[in-house]
Amino acid sequence: MVELDFSEQLSALRETFGNIRSVVDVDRLQREIAELSEQAGAPDLWDDVEHAQQVTSALSHRQSELRKITDTQARIDDLEVLVEMANEADDQDSADEAQAELKAIQKTMGDLEVQTLLDGEYDERPAVITIRAGAGGVDAADFAEMLLRMYLRYTEQHGYKTTVMDTSYAEEAGIKSATFEVDAPYAFGTLSVEAGTHRLVRMSPFGAAGKRQTSFAAVEVIPLMPETESIDIPENDIRVDVFRSSGPGGQSVNTTDSAVRLTHIPTGTVVSMQNEKSQIQNRAAAMRVLQSRLLLLKKEEENAKKKELAGNITASWGDQIRSYVLAPYQMVKDLRSEHEVNNPSAVFDGDLDGFINAGIRWRKQSDDD
Repeated sequence: MVELDFSEQLSALRETFGNIRSVVDVDRLQREIAELSEQAGAPDLWDDVEHAQQVTSALSHRQSELRKITDTQARIDDLEVLVEMANEADDQDSADEAQAELKAIQKTMGDLEVQTLLDGEYDERPAVITIRAGAGGVDAADFAEMLLRMYLRYTEQHGYKTTVMDTSYAEEAGIKSATFEVDAPYAFGTLSVEAGTHRLVRMSPFGAAGKRQTSFAAVEVIPLMPETESIDIPENDIRVDVFRSSGPGGQSVNTTDSAVRLTHIPTGTVVSMQNEKSQIQNRAAAMRVLQSRLLLLKKEEENAKKKELAGNITASWGDQIRSYVLAPYQMVKDLRSEHEVNNPSAVFDGDLDGFINAGIRWRKQSDDD
């Protein structure tokens, strides 16, 4: 005899969903979609390609947000019907389906609830992520490439638009650094919890057999600012170097010096771009990332000054945020949220939702304390 009673779970789901819907502000979303749709339908939209891309991207993002809300509402309604059908028909298959769907909706609700915690100034912006090999020689370069693959798999699994903007390959294996853009709703707010130093412990495939090797890689996450928020940079403050784009082993990709490296002389900030085909396009892309980094640096300096004046200069984030241990045991552990899993292979294949959600909750709790 099948007898499902999900009344408490369904009541809890509807209460949580109501809170999420209120925070997300569905009415605002619908107004923005209507306004953006009108702009996207203008006959002269593509006369300004950059503006057109901004409008269509913003429209796609808002529609995606609204679709998550409406789809979740429909799934909760359907679950109620499925439970009734299972009980009326005394059908075990329907009961099993209802159980599985309940768990799936609870996970989706958890993800939506985490998104409501993303209320920072730049959380809605696209993200630019840079990975750099740290201490550990060739193992560190290999680890940096493992992290790059991990994040690209994560973004692929979530359907995020990702563009690799620059890659500097190491001589023996792996990469010295890589920079890529993630264009998705709340990309910066979501992925900014990944910023910091990552540590790998394993039996090195490059060193002497039987010895463990510890290596490090740094992950930087910045928001990509809209043109209107960019800061002016005097030409005299920038050194421009051009060079030939290259792939692994130094093999030439282009036959012209199209890659661009910008150095902001006062701060020493360096940005390289080689993804685009022309030097002009690479320079424009590099300038936008440089402006974003400098704007964020300015904000950080202002915040540090405020903390100093307030007598509170303790940092809430440590440098080392996560350990990936492959030997002598298998574990990945976040050192801030204490979230851990015993399946490093899945993590390196892009299964980061647990870590990211735990990181966002930890950050919100830390900010509130």
